[in-house]
This record gives sequence, C-alpha cells and structure tokens, in this order.
Amino acid sequence: MRWIGIADSASGISLCQMRDHTSLHAWQEANAVTLLVIRLLQTAWKPCASALFYQLQRAALSVQLNIAEGYTFGNSPTFTNHLGVAYGSAVETGEILRLLSDAGVVDSVAIADLRQRNARSQRLILGLLKRRRALRG
Repeated sequence: MRWIGIADSASGISLCQMRDHTSLHAWQEANAVTLLVIRLLQTAWKPCASALFYQLQRAALSVQLNIAEGYTFGNSPTFTNHLGVAYGSAVETGEILRLLSDAGVVDSVAIADLRQRNARSQRLILGLLKRRRALRG
C-alpha cells in the first residue's frame, strides 16, 4: 500500500493508507491464477494444443488486467464494464482448462488447484459485479 499525506485541521498533515487494485480479493485470486497458468505453460505445453495454451494465457491475463485497469476509474460504470470483461475472461479460462483436461492434454489432477482458484476468481468477480449493479439500480 502507498502512503499519502492528508491535510488535517488539528495536526497539519497526517498519513493514511491509499488502497490500490491489489487490495481487491478478486485481483489477488486472478493474479494467483495467472501465475499458475504461467507455471502450467512452462511444464505442460504441447505443440498439438498450442492454440489452447496461448489462449489460456491471454484469457487468464485478461482477468487480472481488466480488474486492475477498471479499478483506476473509481466508482464509475467503466469499472463495472471492466469487471464484466474480467468475468467473461475468467469463464473463458475455466472452459479452456476443461478442454485441456477433457482432451487429455493435461492431467486433471495436476490442474485441480488451478481450476478451483479460477472458479473462486469467478465468484469474487461476480460478487463485485452484483454489488456494483445493485448500487447503480
């Protein structure tokens, strides 16, 4: 977290914490998924499934980056739109993981934790989306 100075009438200046996108649990989980996907690509990449692996990498990264970028817009509809894109990318990530497992390209046990973390990421993003939409409507 970063520290910023805030003017205070009693003491002049005080320090307070400024939150950033990394304080969001949804971002933290998306970051963990992205790192696990990178590790998966380093260990399980196969030429026959290169398109799936490349798309998996893009989809997972899209989740994390859309949460981060959307957060910069503060409490605006643009943040909600970015969360919608992040949720879609998280669903896409899950579908690619399912395909890789169902096709026998990767062992389902080997990616069980990754699939669980991605499912948790989806739930966290969906929770943020529902909360923001409820505040708007």
